[in-house]
Amino acid sequence: MASKTNPFAFLQQVRAEVAKVVWPTRRETVTTTIMTLVLVFITAIFFFIIDQVLSYGTGLIFG
Repeated sequence: MASKTNPFAFLQQVRAEVAKVVWPTRRETVTTTIMTLVLVFITAIFFFIIDQVLSYGTGLIFG
């Protein structure tokens, strides 16, 4: 079982851990955001095409 830490020591540990974090630059953030949006758009197009093909196929079978 973990030992109890007083609130002051806990806040010191949190501050030390946050200091270790390497934050992304503005350019990295923008690049990652653009890449994410492009991939979401490509995935949406892919699933739209698959949906249309399956809809057409079920229309042929049951229509």
